[in-house]
Amino acid sequence: MITELSKIRSGKSGRFSSWDTTGRNNDAWTIEPGETKRLADIKGPGAITHIWMTQQKNYRECLLKITWDNSERPSVLAPLGDFFGLGHGIVNSYQSLLFTASCTGERANRFNRGCALNSYVFMPFKERAVVELINESKEPHRQYFYVDYETYDEALPESGYFHAEFRRTNPFGGWGPEILVNTPEADVENMGKDAWDNNYLILGTSGRGHYIGCVLSVTNFQGTWWGEGDDMIWVDGYKWPPDLHGTGSEDYLNQAWGMQPNAFLRHGSSIYEGDTGGYQTSYVLHVENPVRFEKEIRVTIEHGHGNHLANEMSSVAYWYAERPTPAADPPGVEQRMPVLRDNMGNWINDASNQCPGKRLPLSDEMKAMKQRWAEKEE
Repeated sequence: MITELSKIRSGKSGRFSSWDTTGRNNDAWTIEPGETKRLADIKGPGAITHIWMTQQKNYRECLLKITWDNSERPSVLAPLGDFFGLGHGIVNSYQSLLFTASCTGERANRFNRGCALNSYVFMPFKERAVVELINESKEPHRQYFYVDYETYDEALPESGYFHAEFRRTNPFGGWGPEILVNTPEADVENMGKDAWDNNYLILGTSGRGHYIGCVLSVTNFQGTWWGEGDDMIWVDGYKWPPDLHGTGSEDYLNQAWGMQPNAFLRHGSSIYEGDTGGYQTSYVLHVENPVRFEKEIRVTIEHGHGNHLANEMSSVAYWYAERPTPAADPPGVEQRMPVLRDNMGNWINDASNQCPGKRLPLSDEMKAMKQRWAEKEE
């Protein structure tokens, strides 16, 4: 990346932004409830080089949508905050290699406050790039933005199309949420097709490309450590063991002994649960070690060892593909809203914002461990 700075390349720089075309200072666009607003429409070949956005609220209610080369469906479709690495509709300042966020101290770790969001992801395309924002809230949304880009005489060779998609389960369908992590009762077998079928799914896509990382958010209902879930990534179909098999949630996220309140270029916590009372957002970027696939890829992680936990889980996966591929449709606006607490600090069990994961079938070993835990708690 740094070596590219000195390279003289023929091209033209441009920008779409929300600047006030009357010459005054009303430099934001208002997007009405239910409206989709086109922020940028770029004729290629070219590349989006930077996106900056700032707003006061609606980090889960608004969806960022990017469509490449006149495709029928978008290749980027994710809630505004989550796309830029901030889950739950909470804002905070953090820095990574591809995304940053910045807010003042009194706004940090709070819902729906003003925050600047930046993407430095290089997004090349051949024919056309359309960037849109969908306001699924019940109120007008005010958005400031820049979309910086370059156009070229010819498409860049061997360049893939950037993709991003959002997924969520609330709650995850864990088999033993009453059981604490790192206890003998949680240590059950999870192998083969059981792992393929039951792990939390971060990305499942077909085609040719490479996976470059994800944002993973957890609402920690149990209140103890939510990790110990092995990452398992299958490349070009099922086999056992998977092509990449890890050792635990914090290990896949490039930390250890839990997650820490820090944000590095390639991994870290953009939102730390110790500062928020149970909301965690972590990220990992495979910049030097992308996971390449020729036909398909399935990126998964256990939630608690053997998938015994039942917290809320959400994610954004990032990857490049040889051709524009449809991103997964996110849950509806109500089903992606954050889980809140009441005045007593209890989690509010609101069925309207749930999109539950399938309940894991109980093996004989799981049944025995649940019985053992119940007896232990008596």
